[in-house]
Amino acid sequence: MSKRAKRGKAETLALPMVGRVAVGVLAVAALGYYLLSSSATFQSTRKPSAHQAMASSTAVYVAPPTHAPAPAPVPAPAPLVEPPKAADGPGALVRQVVDYASRQAPGTVIIDTKNTFLYFVLSDTQAMRYGIGVGREGFTWSGEQTVARKTEWPDWRPPADMLVRQPYLPRFMAGGPTNPLGARAMYLGETEYRIHGTNKPDTIGKQVSSGCIRLTNDDVTDLYERVKVGAKVIVLPTGGARRPAATSAQALSPGAKIAEAQ
Repeated sequence: MSKRAKRGKAETLALPMVGRVAVGVLAVAALGYYLLSSSATFQSTRKPSAHQAMASSTAVYVAPPTHAPAPAPVPAPAPLVEPPKAADGPGALVRQVVDYASRQAPGTVIIDTKNTFLYFVLSDTQAMRYGIGVGREGFTWSGEQTVARKTEWPDWRPPADMLVRQPYLPRFMAGGPTNPLGARAMYLGETEYRIHGTNKPDTIGKQVSSGCIRLTNDDVTDLYERVKVGAKVIVLPTGGARRPAATSAQALSPGAKIAEAQ
């Protein structure tokens, strides 16, 4: 074989050898990388030392959370008590529910002239009490009547015997705030007596009328809503009462149970 041929064959064999060496180098590099990464993984997952294990197994006391005491509840302010209406009269004359054993049916009106109280019966044991103005001396009466009719802001026509005593009075006055009958009126039977309001609340608790029963306008409005037409009205005797004389009876029905104090 010629030298040229041998040289060509050697070069041909040298090429695969270079490739093999390159592959081997790559394999060694890969193996080294693997070993390094495995060592790091092993270091991160190795068991803790005895000291570390003891420290981790030692019980640790954790204090329970402390809570600040809840603030004491602030008591709600006491509700304001609404003052009774119709406080024109002092103390006991103010409208109020009271214990009152009357033995009368609910809805009955009882007038205590002597003590200037009117009671509207609510039950066997209670009544609504109102302060009233009553007839002056010589014009009080007692007996039993019924409410014949009711009127709001009534007109006023003074009766003839009143005009004789007080000729300066008007013959007619339309209903309104200046009318002496006030805001409401309840007429008793066929008499000229009424339960009515007044434009002079300072007269409640006094003997000032000609026989009618007066309340403050607030009270008479309240009573007006409670009393029904046909309700019984009882006027208690004040003592020493007698039937009216014939000259006084003209204003009364023939069978009215009414007596005028002398």
